[in-house]
Formats: sequence, C-alpha cells, structure tokens
Amino acid sequence: MHMTIDTGNTGFMLLCSSLVMLMTPGLAFFYGGLVGRRNVLSIMMQSFVSMGWTTVLWWAFGFSMCFSGDLKSGTDFHGIIGNFHWAFLSGITLDTPSAINASIPMIVFCAYQMMFAIITPALITGAFANRVTFKAYMLFLTFWLIFVYFPFVHMIWGGGILATWGVLDFAGGIVVHNIAGIAALASVLYVGRRKVEDSGPHSIPLVALGTGLLWFGWYGFNAGSEFRVDAVTAVAFLNTDIAASFGAIAWLCLDWMQFRKPRFVGLLTGAVAGLATITPAAGYVSPATACLIGLIAGVVCYFAVALKNKLRWDDALDVWGVHGVGGFLGIVLCGIFATTAFNPGGVDGLLRGNSHFFLVELAAVAISSAWAFVFTYGMLWLIDRITPVKVHDTAEVEGLDQALHGETAYIEGI
Repeated sequence: MHMTIDTGNTGFMLLCSSLVMLMTPGLAFFYGGLVGRRNVLSIMMQSFVSMGWTTVLWWAFGFSMCFSGDLKSGTDFHGIIGNFHWAFLSGITLDTPSAINASIPMIVFCAYQMMFAIITPALITGAFANRVTFKAYMLFLTFWLIFVYFPFVHMIWGGGILATWGVLDFAGGIVVHNIAGIAALASVLYVGRRKVEDSGPHSIPLVALGTGLLWFGWYGFNAGSEFRVDAVTAVAFLNTDIAASFGAIAWLCLDWMQFRKPRFVGLLTGAVAGLATITPAAGYVSPATACLIGLIAGVVCYFAVALKNKLRWDDALDVWGVHGVGGFLGIVLCGIFATTAFNPGGVDGLLRGNSHFFLVELAAVAISSAWAFVFTYGMLWLIDRITPVKVHDTAEVEGLDQALHGETAYIEGI
C-alpha cells in the first residue's frame, strides 16, 4: 500500500514543527534575560540540553510510549502508557500514515510531537533557577519525561484513558502547561529558597527577544495541533494572537495601576500567560471567547504571581503562576466555552448545555495536577539520594555559569 500524501498538510506540519522547535531557544532567551548575569548560561543550557537529550529519549522509546497502542483495542498498558512497538521508530516506514491524519506521514507527526516533548520539561527550569546541579537536572529531565510527560500525552492524545472519557486538550493545557507548572511548584517547595537572590532581570531585551520567539513559535504550537490546513487551523491561529494580546494588555494595566508605571516585563509576562491559557482551547472556541480568555489569563495569572510573592515561594521566573495556573484555567475555560460552531469536530461546553464535558475537563486537570505535584516532589527526593539536587552555597555566590560549567556569559568589568 502506498500512502497518499497531502503535500499542503505535510508542508504545513513541517513548518509548524520548525516553529515549535524555535520556542525552546526562545524560552532559553526569555529565562536567560530574567536571571542575573552570573547564571545566564546555566539556565539557557537547561533548555538547550533538552533539545538534545529529549530527542534521544523520544527516538528510543518516548514516541512509542506516547502513541503506540490504545485503550479501546487493549493494545496499551491500562490506558496509561502505550506499548513499545515503535521503539527506535522500528516499523515506521515512508508509507506509514499518521494516526491523526492519514494524509501526513507518521515521521512528520513524530517530529512535530517531539518538539512538544522538548519544551515541556524546559518550562519547569525557570522555577528552580540558580540552585540546581546539572547532574540532578539531567536525572530530573529523564525521569520527568518518562513518568509524567509521556503518560499524559498517551492518556489524552494517544488514545489512553482520559481520551476515552472525552477529555479534550487542543494543544497542551494539561499535557504541557499544567503539568509543567505544577511540577515547578513542587520543585520550588522541595528545593527551597535561593541563598543569593537576583537583583532583577539582567537583560530585559533578552526577555523581549525570547517572548517574540515564543509568540511566533506558538502559532505552530496551536494552529499545528489541528494537523491539517482548514478553517479550524485559522481560528486556532487567530485565537492564539488575540489571547496573547489581551493577556499582555491586562497585565500591563494591572502593573501600571500598582507601580504607577507601565512596565515592559509585565507586558511580556502577560503575553505568555495569555498564550499558555488559550492553548487547550485554541481550536475549540470563538475569537470573541479568546478575547475573554486572554483577559482572564492576564488578571488571574497576575494575582497568582502576587500570591506566590506573598507566600514567599521562590518560583524565580513565575512558572507556576503563568503556566500552572494558565494551563489549569485554559482547561476549565475550554470546558465552559467550547463550541461546535467554531469546531464541528469538537464538542459544546457548559455554556451550551454540556455539563458532562465541563466535569470531565475538571476531573482531568485535577488528576494531572495531583500526579505532577506528588511525583515531582517524590522524584526530587529520590534524585537527592543519588546526587545532591541543590548546589553548594559557594556555587550560588559565585554564580552557576562559572561554578558548574566553567564559562561566563559576560567578561566582568567590560
């Protein structure tokens, strides 16, 4: 059998894969700008090393754990993880069609989903900035992908148990942002506060560059999750931009009211909050709803960050407040506002009389939050028995770039 490739869809998905890949360097710049001068390289490297190591794991068994087998046919493990039939991509040929859209080769689908796997654990790194050893981070990256990310991809997108419940997550509200944000909170509570706090972002232009790359890449993240080019793809694209813009302006206004000055970092953070929150709903809601989602994201995430500051959690770069809360919010809002008027292949939400869908979304995000928190906390405890998770106080004072990597981003005194 020779599969019929739709060149338009396939070309579009390759482009989207490239866009999502660009988000990881974008995240590195975003985080790199937010930390102090002596910790820039260590946090950027945590994103970049995920591009290398996650790809290795994905090729070896990650893709197979996520997408081979399903609960309906009984070919996976209890609807929680897939089987290992596609380990090392064995059996995937030029003619293997993608399960989601048969006009796209499986190898393109594999590449696209790999880019999601790369950025998700990298999101967490902003929470424990400046205080985790590289060895511990590599173990964290490995275990977290295997026991948190891969199972949730399978459960929701790979035909696993949550998919059979009717859970919908367009581009990763649970699968990416919620579990990463909640894992970030668990990490912060386990690792504790920094001894040496940054005096503020060392380079706001770097943060702006990172935000621009993330925003640009997010079109591939959300619009690409339709896996074909149609009107829903266009709606997801537009909704992404609208929510980012409304989130940015909402955060800017709140910042302006509180500090009497419109602050650039606030605008940039609000955009990312809007992007994270629209992600699960991007292809299921109307553009008018996207305005509302962006607005809610900007306001709720702003106050989540304020709460974090009040509780003195040292989530250095607000991963929980932006991604954890944003992802949670997005799933709940998808459950309320989803409409078949803007996605005939989707479902209607609570506002259109479907309370069952709303409750299923709520249950799924509660389960994902609980598992991500408990497992991440326990895993860090376990890693600590193997190798110290937290860097030595002297390394914190010296800065992790020099202490852990023997490199510096800037020559002192210039």
